[in-house]
Amino acid sequence: MSGKCDVCGKTTVFGHNVSFSKRRTNRMFKPNVQSKVMVINGVSKRVNVCTRCMRTAMKAGRGA
Repeated sequence: MSGKCDVCGKTTVFGHNVSFSKRRTNRMFKPNVQSKVMVINGVSKRVNVCTRCMRTAMKAGRGA
């Protein structure tokens, strides 16, 4: 599974875990990317899409 959304381009971003003592260690924030069949221009196509884009597509009636 790809770590990038084919619709919005959302990818992994980096930040810090912050402990009680305020010690910072590196971490990754990965998007929730799912493989989904969607109808694009009248053609069913398998795309890697994040759940936010999936939700927006369902609201617009574009989800399969």
